[in-house]
Amino acid sequence: MQGWIEVALRSFVGLLLFLAIARLFARKPIGETSQLEFGLIASVAVILAIGSIQLSIPISYLIVALVIWAGGAFGILMFSLKNATFRSAIYGKGIPIMKDGKILEDNMKKQHLTTDELLRKLRTKQVFQVADVEFAVLEGNGELNVLVKKEQQPITAKMLHHQVPPIKEPETVIMDGKILHEPMSTRGLSEEWLKTELEKMDAIVENVFLAQIDEYGQLTFDLFDDILQVPQPTELPLLEASIKKAQADMELFALDTENAQAKQMYKWCAEQMKQVHEVVSPFTKS
Repeated sequence: MQGWIEVALRSFVGLLLFLAIARLFARKPIGETSQLEFGLIASVAVILAIGSIQLSIPISYLIVALVIWAGGAFGILMFSLKNATFRSAIYGKGIPIMKDGKILEDNMKKQHLTTDELLRKLRTKQVFQVADVEFAVLEGNGELNVLVKKEQQPITAKMLHHQVPPIKEPETVIMDGKILHEPMSTRGLSEEWLKTELEKMDAIVENVFLAQIDEYGQLTFDLFDDILQVPQPTELPLLEASIKKAQADMELFALDTENAQAKQMYKWCAEQMKQVHEVVSPFTKS
């Protein structure tokens, strides 16, 4: 066999083996892997790369090396999932760097973390003033997680005791001009419904680059042609407008009638529509 053919075959098989071995590890960005995980993956890659071009190395030697390195890496991964002490020894654990708003200098020295690095890590968390931090912990992968003080945290609906609608993930129903039938079935919608909604906004499936259905069942989409303007959904604004109009009509009827019983009934209906609007209003806000 010619040398270049053997190199090509070894490289192709090595690539397939590396893809298979990489699947054994957790799916996480490189920045979130531990030093051990990164070193093991790099070692397997080096073995495969050298074995692809060093034709003097027998295939059996490469297989033995891969079994030891890949098998050892997988064994460490499995054992760490079952033993917390082993996991802490291998991957490390979080070390407090700030507590109660105070920097823990001794912990910084133990972790070889300089003041400049601390400030840089804080800035990556959108924290530019140390005085705003209540607690900060340096994770085993070197990432700094920060808890800012209560007065610096953003206001949430829960703090204001406001009712908010439940969140439901949007479903992508068109991609690259093709209908995705599984997400449509998940929402209990048909292809005819989708085409009808597109027709309302003067669009067809073939011209849609991406279309999604939001948590309220509204269809939003982006066209291949960036010059064309896509109309905004109007279902929820129209619903809110209809409720407010019904309330206004009841109030007007109450003012126009001279019948006391009818007046009382119209006022009651107007109050009911007002309550309906208060309940529905959070759901109609985009």
